[in-house]
Amino acid sequence: MKRLAVLLAMIGCAAAHAAEVQVAVAANFTEPMKQIAAEFEKDTGHKAVLAFGATGKFYAQINNGAPFEVLLAADDETPARLDKEGKTVAGSRFTYATGKLVLWSSKDGYVDAQGKVLATGNYAHLAIANPKTAPYGLAATETLDKLKLTAKVQPKIVQGENIGQTHQFAATGNAELGFVALSQVWKDGKFTSGSGWIVPDNLHSPIRQDAVILAKGAGNAAARALETYLKSDKARGIIRSFGYAL
Repeated sequence: MKRLAVLLAMIGCAAAHAAEVQVAVAANFTEPMKQIAAEFEKDTGHKAVLAFGATGKFYAQINNGAPFEVLLAADDETPARLDKEGKTVAGSRFTYATGKLVLWSSKDGYVDAQGKVLATGNYAHLAIANPKTAPYGLAATETLDKLKLTAKVQPKIVQGENIGQTHQFAATGNAELGFVALSQVWKDGKFTSGSGWIVPDNLHSPIRQDAVILAKGAGNAAARALETYLKSDKARGIIRSFGYAL
């Protein structure tokens, strides 16, 4: 009975110290973060309340007073800008993942291993994310420029608001091809469906994705705990399984 009482007291103490943290998460990191959040709550008792979207839009929302306490961006520029503007906890910014761009189709065998299908023009639509607000969209346009295909494919481009919507265009077949985040179509070393060409890193700028604790999270123990957890072996293993580099 005494041991049970001690255990219950420990559980009660942990529950009393558990907290919630409001997290803005780049759309490309949706599935990994859902898994990480579940493990985070299991291991720490803290709960991460997640919102997914375009990094550019999150920046605007943060400037307009949105209650986010942690930002997991799709780039490194937005967290750095927020740092300079004094809207973060100093010293909390770090790179949690480096993204990979992939040319993907929901059809098996449609995209060859070298991505030559892109130059054939035998497709009606190519989905990319808005390059002004989505780093993966910018990487897609840089890739097209490097391959000297921009002018050729321009009439076929359909633009998604963010990488989530861009993936939806390709996944539903409304666009035969799409430049999406590898994490959206990859798990444990293989494509989860369809076919794709992983774009070589030398065709676009590195997609370094930084996390930072925002000023609103300065006094929240759960925000600091999440920052630490993202650097743990368990979280890093989940991140790697979705095709990100670390």
